[in-house]
Amino acid sequence: MRPWPQLDPDLTLPTWRARAVRYLLIYVALVVALVSVRASTSEVRPGLRAAQLREQTLITQRDNLALQLQTLETKQRIMAWAQANGMELSATAVKGSADIQGIPDAPAVAPQTRTVEVVTKWK
Repeated sequence: MRPWPQLDPDLTLPTWRARAVRYLLIYVALVVALVSVRASTSEVRPGLRAAQLREQTLITQRDNLALQLQTLETKQRIMAWAQANGMELSATAVKGSADIQGIPDAPAVAPQTRTVEVVTKWK
């Protein structure tokens, strides 16, 4: 088992001064990094808001078009269009019958001979 490391606390003024300068430089570097990131991404939020507004507009337009489509596809409207174009109801149309010719049989193909070869090797 390893022994516990011995701590040698250096509490002199030059050591504390060096640590303070080091921590201050780290803090300044982090502040500069965060400010530069914020400055480089400042246009993201307005672009996002504009995209959300466009999305809301498109969703409203889609809903309105779906509603218009539902009113155009009613059964009564389709039947009126069909009758205006000379179509008849299947129930009232004149029925007729005709003979349906069958499809001729395909020519028989001779089956190909297959050979199966099995080789067993024991190791």
